Amino acid sequence: MIASVNPATGALLARFEPLDGDGVERALERAAAAQLAWRRVAIEARWALLSAIAGLLRRDRDILAATITAEMGKPIGEAIAEVEKCALNCDFYAGAAPAMLADTVIAAAPGTCVAYQPLGVVLAIMPWNYPLWQVVRFLAPALAAGNGAVLKHAANTPQCALAIEKLVEEAGAPRGLFTNIFVEPDRIAGIIADFRIAGVTLTGSTQVGMIVAAQAGGALKKQVLELGGSDPFVVLADADVEHAAAQAVAARFTNAGQSCVNAKRFIVEEAVAADFVDAFRAAMDARLRMGDPTDPATTLGPLARANLRAAIDDQVRRTLGAGATLVTGAAEGKGDGFFYAPTLLDGVRPGMAAFDEETFGPAAAIVRAADVGEAITLANRTAFGLGASIWTRDTERGAALAREIDAGAVFVNAVVASDPRVPFGGIKHSGYGRELGEPGLNEFVNAKTIKVAI
Repeated sequence: MIASVNPATGALLARFEPLDGDGVERALERAAAAQLAWRRVAIEARWALLSAIAGLLRRDRDILAATITAEMGKPIGEAIAEVEKCALNCDFYAGAAPAMLADTVIAAAPGTCVAYQPLGVVLAIMPWNYPLWQVVRFLAPALAAGNGAVLKHAANTPQCALAIEKLVEEAGAPRGLFTNIFVEPDRIAGIIADFRIAGVTLTGSTQVGMIVAAQAGGALKKQVLELGGSDPFVVLADADVEHAAAQAVAARFTNAGQSCVNAKRFIVEEAVAADFVDAFRAAMDARLRMGDPTDPATTLGPLARANLRAAIDDQVRRTLGAGATLVTGAAEGKGDGFFYAPTLLDGVRPGMAAFDEETFGPAAAIVRAADVGEAITLANRTAFGLGASIWTRDTERGAALAREIDAGAVFVNAVVASDPRVPFGGIKHSGYGRELGEPGLNEFVNAKTIKVAI
């Protein structure tokens, strides 16, 4: 059973029956037929579809945002911003994809070009934490390139999945080109292996990524995996501490800390560590208001599920038991919802849960470094490599240090965020492949060499 539960109240919102084998077969057949037709339409129709999707996202912004808030607890202001970002993504590819997909003429080999053609139908296994953005982030470039998509969304956000499927169809996509399927996890391997699936993209945990990678590899299917993260937020002694602390609160507590690319380990040079902790605590008190996510004044909503709240509390307790200091928080909220108080830990070191593990919730770990050399070493002392940020008044030095951090993206004096214009993804246990930008568009195309003898 696929169930939608309101994380702020614990109330059941809706139930959906999973597809049986015949239902999956019909969905895959529709998707394959629709994609075969889609790859042959006038290329201008692709850009027109993306523009139409963007328009409908803006038209239905408030309804879609309310669905996000109801199903996964995101504060309504953040949910609105998520929908708007989806529209911008569609706008970007509608404008940029024609140039990205144009044939490349090989001047050194007369009569030769490289054509960028669609692979086919891509299975998208998407998470609940950004239930529209994660889908549209993949879908816009996939449609632009001429691919089709089958969506297996997270089990706790089924109404978001239905909403985006309906919107894409209303925008004019051929029926089945973007198909949502409600299935249990034990059906995924068979879908990946199906001859109608050309590739797989997954955003999720490292553990699930390993399973899907093995299944897709066994079937020789192209994969893009965007997995977990334990992003370092490195504060050097010459940083603007007050500004860095204010940005640190946004970097950690957006979406209640439930993002792969949230900052999680705040690595601070010892010379300014005490000041940073005080400023961080003050910024938390000033900026974070935990409560009803439908209230525009709320900035910290509940965790999406009860087990997620239990997991972050367990990590906090184990970290404190290993010798870290509690500055504030470490308490479950009252009532029926899955709330957890914003938590700040100091004195976190390697070997502690909040350092070694991905923390997916509203808990921030302060890690003190003797100097910049140790700060970089600590930043890289992780199995993950998604994003990172460096905070310093010396931007030239910051840019040089960015090259020493093992991550898919490093921002200097800015909070890490995805952007349609540039590639997004990680290394190590944060996955492989890229979404967004031209590299993201090209993940699911066939770069076909065409040579005409002259």
